[in-house]
Amino acid sequence: MQTALNVYNSKSRQVEKFEPLNPPFVGLYVCGPTVYSEVHIGNVRTFSSFDLIYRYLLHLGYKVRYVRNITDVGHLLDDTSEDRISKKARLENIEPMEVVQRYTVDFHRTMEKFNALPPSIEPTATGHLIEQIELVQTILDKGLAYESNGSVYFDVEAYSKNENYGELSGRNVDELMANTRSLDGQSDKRHPADFALWKKAEPQHIMKWDSPWGKGFPGWHLECSVMSTKYLGRSFDIHGGGMDLKFPHHECEIAQNKAGFDEEPVKYWLHTNMLTFNGRKMAKSEGTGITPRELMEGDHPLLSQAYSPMTIRFFMLQAHYRSTLDFSNEALQAAEKGLKRLMTSIQDLSKLPTSDVSTVQIEDLSEKLYAAMNDDFNSPIAIAHLFEAVKWVNLIKDGKETITPNDRDSLATLMHAFVFDVMGLTDETSGDDTEKIDGLMEFVLQLRQEAKDNKNYGLSDTIRDRLKELGFEIKDGKEGTTYTMH
Repeated sequence: MQTALNVYNSKSRQVEKFEPLNPPFVGLYVCGPTVYSEVHIGNVRTFSSFDLIYRYLLHLGYKVRYVRNITDVGHLLDDTSEDRISKKARLENIEPMEVVQRYTVDFHRTMEKFNALPPSIEPTATGHLIEQIELVQTILDKGLAYESNGSVYFDVEAYSKNENYGELSGRNVDELMANTRSLDGQSDKRHPADFALWKKAEPQHIMKWDSPWGKGFPGWHLECSVMSTKYLGRSFDIHGGGMDLKFPHHECEIAQNKAGFDEEPVKYWLHTNMLTFNGRKMAKSEGTGITPRELMEGDHPLLSQAYSPMTIRFFMLQAHYRSTLDFSNEALQAAEKGLKRLMTSIQDLSKLPTSDVSTVQIEDLSEKLYAAMNDDFNSPIAIAHLFEAVKWVNLIKDGKETITPNDRDSLATLMHAFVFDVMGLTDETSGDDTEKIDGLMEFVLQLRQEAKDNKNYGLSDTIRDRLKELGFEIKDGKEGTTYTMH
């Protein structure tokens, strides 16, 4: 097992040596999607980044329990807004759980296309309501929350007498108290910065449950405190999510956990950065909001073509997870070409000529790859080193470098491990594509022959000419019709 792994901890704001609480076991929790709409590309970037981290930890030999929740209730933009799932259900006149089911399935299908490994456990907020109510009661009993008109709010001022609310985001609690907007409906709160642990449900609210404080629903932040600690313990190793969750979501989680369990909940906080398109914020209101489906189908005014899931994944891995990632047609096209070069070189590995002497340094390459990934999962640097291997493969093919059979096998093992196991890439050009093309061409040529037999020579010639335009050369001979692909 590699021991020199370092991670950037969002809480300490510095790179720290990664030391699991209970080695070799690692507890990893990532905030999952709120399933009220089609998954967006920011979600895919976050979950692909943590898929990389999960894969690398597994590669190093750690036993990882990866928990990623599904938020199927209670996600409020603020304490006065409507739950997004309930709103969607009301607008479409369907049951909220129909909304949940539809977009949970969409999320899973999308992440499968991007070859993300499923988590060890994927709990839902509605499946843990009893535990959420129990945690609210515990915080109330400790005097760090209060009931008001059927809702329960976390008392930030009382908590801050002994703890530092704002420690993760670096915000000052006095400034939060002074600068928080006063919104209609917040008169139930003692202070504007207080946040809901349990919200009273109005009569028209669809998703609501019985509680000691009346019918209502849990606050958004509560579910993650409950589910992370239930499956990973009251203190665990890594908590991840998008940077937009740092405040207030993760800040509130820390406060809830400390108030409820009297323990520091998380050792390392990791956050992925934001996305832009052509240097502009990626948002529907800006005309730059692009979904994974639109990227894969090319169905957006800003896109010049469709891009495969692996091209998109490879493109995202070329930026560090903590860096802003700027999408553009040019960058995606470059990633498409780079990925093809990488996969071609891997296909060529087994066919490389060998020699008694190696002029390439496999051990040096291995050290560089591990050093990159041990430096806060630096995938772009690792990819740059993989392209050193691509260069070697091409030079060996041209006879300008040499490699021994053992080194060739070692290079193949190393590249397969990092490209497929760690990066999670797949070779979209391999598999049964040739068989599919052969089967399709057999069918098309059969149709062409039937056209000729029926003396429909115009159709026969049209099929031949159209195939030629697509790169298929048709040849008619005594033994039948054959084709070559250019």
